[in-house]
Amino acid sequence: MSGFLPRLWALVRKETRQMLRERSSLAVGLLLPAALILLFGYGLSFDVSHAPVAVVLDEHSPTTQSLVAGLQGSAYLAPVQVRDMSAAVDLMRQGKVGGIVHVPVDFSRRMADGNAQVQLILNGVDANTARTLEGYVGGALATQLQTTFDRQGGSSAGGGVNVIQRMWFNEASTSTWYLVPGLIVLVMTLIGAFLTSLLVAREWERGTLEAVFVTPVRPTELVLAKLLPYLGIGAINLGICLLTARFLFEVPMRGSLLAIVISSLLYLAVSLLLGLFISAVTRNQFQASQVALLTSFMPALMLSGFVFDLRNMPVAVQVISQLLPATHFMGLIKSLFLTGDNWPLFLQKSAILLLYALLLFAGTRSKLRKRLV
Repeated sequence: MSGFLPRLWALVRKETRQMLRERSSLAVGLLLPAALILLFGYGLSFDVSHAPVAVVLDEHSPTTQSLVAGLQGSAYLAPVQVRDMSAAVDLMRQGKVGGIVHVPVDFSRRMADGNAQVQLILNGVDANTARTLEGYVGGALATQLQTTFDRQGGSSAGGGVNVIQRMWFNEASTSTWYLVPGLIVLVMTLIGAFLTSLLVAREWERGTLEAVFVTPVRPTELVLAKLLPYLGIGAINLGICLLTARFLFEVPMRGSLLAIVISSLLYLAVSLLLGLFISAVTRNQFQASQVALLTSFMPALMLSGFVFDLRNMPVAVQVISQLLPATHFMGLIKSLFLTGDNWPLFLQKSAILLLYALLLFAGTRSKLRKRLV
C-alpha cells in the first residue's frame, strides 16, 4: 500500500492533464449536456399553442361573430378568417393552418332551433396534433356558447352546436401514415452521414491518403469517387424504404413518385457530403462519429418536425431548426406522401437541398487539397 497511493495519484494527474488537453472530449463532457438540456427543455413540447385555424363564415351575423370571438379568446388557437372554402383549402394544403372551421349559411336559424352544426376539417398529416386541435376547437366553441347563454339568462340545453369533424390527408387517423415518411428522413440521415463520416478520417489515421496525394488525382475527383458508391447504396435503401412504406405499412403515396425520388436523392447527397465534410475536418474516426451523431441524426430526430410541431417551439429554436437540411426534407416528403404534389413547395425545398449539397461539396473539396497539414 505504500506505493499504491503515489502511483495512483501520478496516474490521475497524468489522465487529468491529458483530458484537459483533449478539448473536444472536454466539450462533449461539459458543454454537450448543458446544451442538450437547455435546447430540448425549452424547444421540445407536445403541447399545441396558438395553432393557426382558418375560419370560413357563410353567414355574417352577431351569432357567428360571437362564435369567432370564442375561438379568438382561446390561448391555444390562432384563428384566421378567410373569404371562402377555396382560400381555406389552399392554406391547409400549404401547411399554413392546421384546420378549417366552416360555419354554414343557416347557422343562426338552426341555432335557434337547437340543431346548429359547424364543420371542422383537420389536417391529418400530423394525426396527434389534429386530435389535440379537435379538442381545443370543441372546447372553445362550447365555452363561448355557454357564456352567451349565461348572458342571456338562459340554459345551453337545446341550443348546442354539433361539430361535424372530418380528417383530411389521413382518413384512417393513424400515426403510421405520419411516422413512416418521417422515418425515411431518419434512415437517409443515418445511412448518409454515418457511412461517410469515417471514410476520410480512417485514411488519415492509416496514412493512405498521403499516397493518394502523390498521384494526379484532383480533390473534385476524390470527393466524387467517395460519394458515388455510397450514393448507390443509399438509392437501394431508398427503394426498400419506399416499397416498405407503400406495401407493408400501406401509406398512401399521393404525390409524384418522380418528385419523391428526386428530393430523396438530393437529401441523401446532402447527408453523404455532410459525413464526408465531418470526416475531412476531424481526421479522427471517434471524433467523426460523435460529431456526425450530434450534427445529423439527433437534430433530424428532435428538431426537424418528426415528433414535435415546430410551431410550438420558441422562435430561437425554430430558427435553428430551419438551418437543418432535415427540416426542409421532412416537410417536403410528408407533403408529397399525404397531400399530393405541391410544385412550389417542391421547387423551394429542392433548391435549398441543392444549395446545401453544393456548399458541402465545396467545403469537402477544400479540405481535401493536396496538403499534409
